[in-house]
Amino acid sequence: MMGGPELIDATLEGLVVPSFTRIGFEARRRLFGWQNLDSYRLGGRVVAITGATSGLGRAAAERLAGNGATVIAVGRNPDKTARVAAEIRELTGSPDVSATVADMGDLSSVRRAAEQILREHQRLDVLIHNAGALTPTRVEAPDGTETTIASQVVGPFLLTSLLLDRLQESAPARVITMSSGGMYGAELTIEHLEMSSDLYNGTKQYALAKRAQVTLNEMWAQRVGKQSVVFQAVHPGWADTPGVQESLPTFRRIVGPLLRDTEAGADTMVWLASDDNEPLSCTGRFWLDRRVRSIHRLRSTRRSDTPARREDLWSWVTERAGCNPRT
Repeated sequence: MMGGPELIDATLEGLVVPSFTRIGFEARRRLFGWQNLDSYRLGGRVVAITGATSGLGRAAAERLAGNGATVIAVGRNPDKTARVAAEIRELTGSPDVSATVADMGDLSSVRRAAEQILREHQRLDVLIHNAGALTPTRVEAPDGTETTIASQVVGPFLLTSLLLDRLQESAPARVITMSSGGMYGAELTIEHLEMSSDLYNGTKQYALAKRAQVTLNEMWAQRVGKQSVVFQAVHPGWADTPGVQESLPTFRRIVGPLLRDTEAGADTMVWLASDDNEPLSCTGRFWLDRRVRSIHRLRSTRRSDTPARREDLWSWVTERAGCNPRT
């Protein structure tokens, strides 16, 4: 039988809006007596985080660096990435923040970034896939893949594959993927994973990418095993990020006062990268506010999530990424 805090948490989760907004964050923080993120000591831990130049990624990079981690800030724009790394060094007083350039939708760029990380760092404790954007019209990556899928599914899969040996050598290590509640409305599909130009809807395409992410998170976990590397996916809640401001202005106008700030949105991502207890005790999970959640809310998405479709997704992404990871 659920106790008081668990019952309140379950009620919040069932109501969706209170769960995903700052109401849920503040309620759970108090209910469960969370350890403050600034109390973690991360000296010696090496963390690579994509999308580190703004929003949730920057908030996480600042907190991790402030707690002593060596942070590899990965960004698409060379000048901006270098500038942000310098700003984080100045803000936190940590000299151990470096910049690595990668366009996650460009596989050649991803390979160069992996080579740099491996060359410059003898260990890698945490890899955080945070980069992601919602585009209003269909754009293709250099290899012809729709850019949302390329940058949020194929590119991260390739980067994980290229860095997996270094992660395993640094065990216990972690791979953390920033997902979104948008995936709750998307079915698992290969046939319609990349939307055509005439039917394109940026919000739906983003949700399809996020569904693929959480599915691959579970599949990586099954293949690798938690003894060396754990794989976790995160829902940040509804946070007031530059991406929301630019891509979802109507949503922001309606929900704005209830949106989480970037620090709250990044909280569970940072906790998963920092805490050595619960986050290392399981793998292949989906988290919101430091608690494991279901990846399905609708029967239609649950029905679509079949073993055959999962294997099709793995085969498709290995072909697009041009790699077959040894697991």
